[in-house]
Amino acid sequence: MAGAAVRRRLAGGMAAGPVFLAVGVVQGLARDGFDFSRNALSQLALGQAGWIQTVNFLLTGALLVMGAVGLRQLLGGGTGGTWGPLLVSVFGASFWAAAAFPADAGAGFPAGAPDGTVVSAHGAVHMVAGMVGYLALCAAFVVLAGSLAARGHRRWAVTSRLVPVAVLAGFVASAASVLAFTAGAGLGLLWLTAVTARLATAPVDA
Repeated sequence: MAGAAVRRRLAGGMAAGPVFLAVGVVQGLARDGFDFSRNALSQLALGQAGWIQTVNFLLTGALLVMGAVGLRQLLGGGTGGTWGPLLVSVFGASFWAAAAFPADAGAGFPAGAPDGTVVSAHGAVHMVAGMVGYLALCAAFVVLAGSLAARGHRRWAVTSRLVPVAVLAGFVASAASVLAFTAGAGLGLLWLTAVTARLATAPVDA
């Protein structure tokens, strides 16, 4: 049974995805000119109220790193217990990079922005950080699948190996649909919540 401190860290990791998505969706509905079919949640960090999304990035990164520490303490040594949490930490750090290097304006947001997007230096760093972060998350799912399987949660292990395919498919389809990108990114965040909760609360199967 995990101690109270470990449970708190794991709870932080579980909260990261839902918090990030909830704050992003509320902002997207409230801010003038934002269109979920044209704009990525990252663009909410632009404009007068952009500080809210910047704080959202920073908080989510902190919660993810906290959760990674909790996973490391829960799983102990071995491949899953070492590389899984490390990769989740990289994913968390990518949110800090996204906060420090905001996305570029475009697709009509914020208000007055042109429909097209010119990629700036900070916008390029933002995109690279997101790519590295989500590749690390997908790798973490594959690694943590081993931990799930070792505990007898075989269906969870199989799903954890398939989710990265769906996440990456969403990213590939982003060229045609921003919604596909948002769905892929959201799936990754929510599956991390589910996997962390399963490892933290489910008994080891015989």
